[in-house]
Amino acid sequence: MDPSRRNETLLYDVIIAGCGPTGAMLAAELRLHDVRVLVLEKDTEPVSFVRIVGLHIRSLELMAMRGLLERLLPHGRQRPAAGFFAAIHKPVPDGLDSAHAYLLGIPQPVVVRLLEEHAIDLGAEVRRGHAVAGVEQDDDGVTVELADGEKLRARHLVGCDGSRSTVRKLLGVGFPGEPSRTETLMGELKLEAPQEEIAATVAEVQRTHKSFSLTPFDQGFYRVVVPVVAVSDRSDEPALEDFQQQLRAVAGTDFGAHSPRWMSRFGDATRLAEHYRVDRVLLAGDAAHIHPPTGGQGLNLGLQDAFNLGWKLAAQIRGWAPETLLDTYETERHPVAAAVLDNTRAQLELSSPEPGPQAVRRLLTELMDLNEVNRYLIEKITAIDLRYDFGESPDLVGRRLRDLDLEQGRLYDQLHRGRGLLLDRTERLTVGAWSDRVDQLADPTAPLDVPCLLLRPDGHIAWIGDDQQDLDAHLTRWFGKPTD
Repeated sequence: MDPSRRNETLLYDVIIAGCGPTGAMLAAELRLHDVRVLVLEKDTEPVSFVRIVGLHIRSLELMAMRGLLERLLPHGRQRPAAGFFAAIHKPVPDGLDSAHAYLLGIPQPVVVRLLEEHAIDLGAEVRRGHAVAGVEQDDDGVTVELADGEKLRARHLVGCDGSRSTVRKLLGVGFPGEPSRTETLMGELKLEAPQEEIAATVAEVQRTHKSFSLTPFDQGFYRVVVPVVAVSDRSDEPALEDFQQQLRAVAGTDFGAHSPRWMSRFGDATRLAEHYRVDRVLLAGDAAHIHPPTGGQGLNLGLQDAFNLGWKLAAQIRGWAPETLLDTYETERHPVAAAVLDNTRAQLELSSPEPGPQAVRRLLTELMDLNEVNRYLIEKITAIDLRYDFGESPDLVGRRLRDLDLEQGRLYDQLHRGRGLLLDRTERLTVGAWSDRVDQLADPTAPLDVPCLLLRPDGHIAWIGDDQQDLDAHLTRWFGKPTD
């Protein structure tokens, strides 16, 4: 370590590069635990284009856990939780185990703005127009050099700076996977053609181009998704003329497209960072994984990274984290991203116009008439099927717990502070000396098939049982040594 730094005061506990949904959510999670947070965003202003994104069931549950869902709902539109997998249209399956079993279509700038405001309200500092240019680690912290030459110090740095992450590149973390082989234009444009004509043409084109779609929104706008023959430089923003030309090439008409709200192009590049952590620097969101937007999983995957990482990094900084707790961020989230990459690969294959993939698509379409198959795929896309591997334990352990109606109100309302929670139906267990980081709720009428359970701050079940000694062991495993 540079001797001149020995007495240097660390102004921040965590610096986050990137103030998108993942970075803003992570900042808020850290502030729940009084962690000093600085968020650096290279763009001087929030994005101006209005892109509609979908918050899936698990993300809606997490928002409810932090009291954010009621802020989001007025800005979005609830849609049925169906038709996500390879755009195969089936009804909502029976038995989705959630109080929030719907999709919330919402403008992405609204999500970012609300999450950023939430983080700032909790005490996070956000600086716009500041890009990370250099990173250097030592035993005591991380030095972050900005593009203007300013240097900042923190205990940890988290790269939430997107698919072309500067932090990931500076760390030298490999980003293996497949480059783009195909390209698609996607945007929201007004179409002048009659809706009946649009629907009929889309149905005809989709016989051979499954990835083609025109989805109506409000005020005459449609989400336009149209495949392109050649792969171009993604840094080149598409123009209205590109959409008009490609619509004519694929559908024989441009439908009178005009007045775009936003336009983008994406490929089918699929990559996963080799590591999510290098000592004091971590990666989350698109900086750690990229994949095509098939199924609308990308933003949701990043938000869920933030919820998994936030309380663990805070525990490390607050000094009570068990030795390997921060390592579980990678061991839990890396396989989740790998599974998402696989299901997007599968969905893209089913969108191919080739006879083989189309035969498989027809077979899967028939199989999805079975409720169990339909539900399995919806639960996979919406992340409510997820079970973290906590070692040998009952099947319920490692899974998320749905929102419950308790004597004291809704379960998720008890998780707003980002702490652990003991839900005790026996009324005889206690969190004891862990009460500074774990809350306790005794409710003998709770609608559970187990006597007691311990929830982590991210809503995943860490333990079930009714023995105090066993509970104490699991409190130690997840929440460190008890307070003296």
